[in-house]
Amino acid sequence: HQLLNPSTLSPLKLMRGPISQFIDAHYKHFNAAALMDAAKGYETHLTDGGKMMVTLAGAMSTAELGRSLAEMIRQGKIDIISCTGANLEEDLMNLVAHSHYKRVPNYRDLTPQDERELLDAGLNRVTDTCIPEEEAFRKLHGCWKRAEGKGERYFPHEFMYQMIRLPEFAAEYDEAVDPANSWMLAAAERNLPIIVPGWEDSTMGNIFASYCIKNELQASTMKSGIEYMGYLADWY
Repeated sequence: HQLLNPSTLSPLKLMRGPISQFIDAHYKHFNAAALMDAAKGYETHLTDGGKMMVTLAGAMSTAELGRSLAEMIRQGKIDIISCTGANLEEDLMNLVAHSHYKRVPNYRDLTPQDERELLDAGLNRVTDTCIPEEEAFRKLHGCWKRAEGKGERYFPHEFMYQMIRLPEFAAEYDEAVDPANSWMLAAAERNLPIIVPGWEDSTMGNIFASYCIKNELQASTMKSGIEYMGYLADWY
């Protein structure tokens, strides 16, 4: 893996924006003060030359965390990410299919028939947001097939990077989305290492497994979670 040498990055410049100024002025006690202590610890860690791992669980990409995370990656404030397979894929789903998302504010009241209708429409519900899987991933299968044809093996995030770097992929961006808000695009620009344990239980992991069941792909084309742990240990 070709990782950027920290020495090639410009020195980290920490600037006080309006949120930092607000926290500095008001977060004086209790849990608020603990947040301030954590922020100062993060700052000290980076300015002392340390490396930061960020872990993502839950539907944070669906919640558009990339609006802040992407810029943190670009500024060199994050060096490695550990995340669920859902967060890996949902950032790209948002990038190419945001206009096709459907919000369901009354999701708690859905009947089985309502759920069936969403499914039949190709919408995968994540709490109050339905994600259009088909629009989001038409090219990833091609990356899998090309690698297998060459006898090559990659990690899930590396296949995502390959797809992102396809010349025609930029044409798929949803007009309603600013690509600057995609943390996966920012991560691909830096070739950031991403650890995705349990990826096979994500939507795309399930789809990859289905191709293996149908003997259209070999499971060995995708590097395993055990290999991810070795990769992480080597990086550390």
